[in-house]
Amino acid sequence: MGGKKKLGLKQMERMQEKKDEEDKSKEKKKEKAGAPREKRTVSVIPPDAKNEKIVAEIKKMNVLTPYAVATRFNIRMSAAKDFLEQLEDVGAVQLVSGSHNIKIYKPVTD
Repeated sequence: MGGKKKLGLKQMERMQEKKDEEDKSKEKKKEKAGAPREKRTVSVIPPDAKNEKIVAEIKKMNVLTPYAVATRFNIRMSAAKDFLEQLEDVGAVQLVSGSHNIKIYKPVTD
């Protein structure tokens, strides 16, 4: 019964001022954020597993995960997983641990 009470003029004025201040603060935050970050294009094709430079760079890394490889070579996660499997077939890396979600590799030392 009843419902919401009608606001007085002074109360409506205060609510409008508060809303205006919030809008201004949101605009300032957007301005402070700066220019939008540029989007990087991510490659779908993994690098060649037989390339000596790439294998040497991978051997410098302590732990190899799909995420680490994907960020290092700027490729997609699925391509990084396939790339690590290729490296394992070649014998450049060794599987340390893994589940269906993530596999962890280490470089093979000669």
